[in-house]
Amino acid sequence: MLSKLIMASMATLLLGTLAQAENFDVKMLNKGAEGAMVFEPAFVSAAVGDTVTFLATDKGHNVEAIKDMLPAGVEVFKSDFGKDYVLTITTEGLYGVKCTPHFTMGMVALIQAGAPVNLDAVAAVTLKGKAKTRFEPLVAQVVQ
Repeated sequence: MLSKLIMASMATLLLGTLAQAENFDVKMLNKGAEGAMVFEPAFVSAAVGDTVTFLATDKGHNVEAIKDMLPAGVEVFKSDFGKDYVLTITTEGLYGVKCTPHFTMGMVALIQAGAPVNLDAVAAVTLKGKAKTRFEPLVAQVVQ
């Protein structure tokens, strides 16, 4: 009886540990390691159930989904300016995001959750200027 109770307790602890979602903090910055107007880190490898908290570290930033850069079924999102925003990862795939006013300055980020099921769709989106320059290395980090 005692051994069954111990085994059940160990299984519960193991399952509880496996089921815990992780949170990733991403800072919205005027200046970072990659230059002006950046998300840090700009690439996040997450899992379904995890959260990504976009921290309004510097004023004047927000986070918005880039059109056609979300997994199928994920609703488009856009945060308020100067406010933290928590994105819960609900679906496997790639999530492309931008800061609305600083998009043309290259303020972009990419989240990978599991398999990159929408990689072709993300690659088909045309970005210009600094957004393109900063986004291409992020796509290169995607694990197949």
